[in-house]
Amino acid sequence: MAPAVHHRTVTVDGLEVFYREAGDPEAPAVVLLHGFPTSSHMFRHLIPALADRYHVIAPDHIGFGQSAMPALADFPYTFDALTDVTEGLLRQLGVDGFAMYVQDYGAPIGWRLALRSPDRVTAIITQNGNAYEEGFVKPFWDGVFAYAKAPGPDTETPLRDALTPEITRWQYLNGVADPTLVSPDNWVHDQALLDRPGNDEIQLKLFRDYPTNVDLYPRVHQYFRDSQVALLAVWGANDEIFGPDGARAFAQDLPDAEIHLIESGHFALESHLDTITEHIRDFLDHVLA
Repeated sequence: MAPAVHHRTVTVDGLEVFYREAGDPEAPAVVLLHGFPTSSHMFRHLIPALADRYHVIAPDHIGFGQSAMPALADFPYTFDALTDVTEGLLRQLGVDGFAMYVQDYGAPIGWRLALRSPDRVTAIITQNGNAYEEGFVKPFWDGVFAYAKAPGPDTETPLRDALTPEITRWQYLNGVADPTLVSPDNWVHDQALLDRPGNDEIQLKLFRDYPTNVDLYPRVHQYFRDSQVALLAVWGANDEIFGPDGARAFAQDLPDAEIHLIESGHFALESHLDTITEHIRDFLDHVLA
């Protein structure tokens, strides 16, 4: 019988934060940090697959999923601010040490958590969660950095295209050998949330803030070298957003990193849940033992 998954909401700094939780609160904690344009929905199958051994927590970032979506005037929508809320949630839940699974936007949030409190991070699982410039795939990122450098009508239009149903669907299917394994519920769910009034401006603001994550990379690399934190990179090798060189790059600073490239794309859990789960369980059982 699969462990029960609870769907909860708490208030952090005046904002409602939704999260999924399963497992024994006394067990080692595993925090799952989702990417763009999704939510903790991306972990709906992984959570029960880990919760027999671990206390699993998967929040929705502010502006995503079921969490609050304050107006731009009421929340800064930077990766620092998203990290503040995540840190506040973990503090409220009494989570001290934790392993973390980071994907896409979850990675820069996770790196900030680690830089703020390196001793709290027991292990890292990164699934297409970048920490090196080698991971950026052209031309996807050229548009993001051009817009961040010079926001305006010419550079904004391609980024608005990234908020359309066609691109949301593409994010799920790019690099997947058998697209019939990926449920269309994913992009229908995500698109409905992207299409909420005002959410386009929120996402554009985060696009403009993205270069701050790259600026952070030297500090992240130093953290890796100093801590030698246990890291598993289980990576969709065919991802046209964060390519496989991003996975291999972790070995530059973490020579003992465990790196697995799988024949999938950006949202590899949708096609290779069992493979990724097996790698995670083996890794955590060894590291946290």
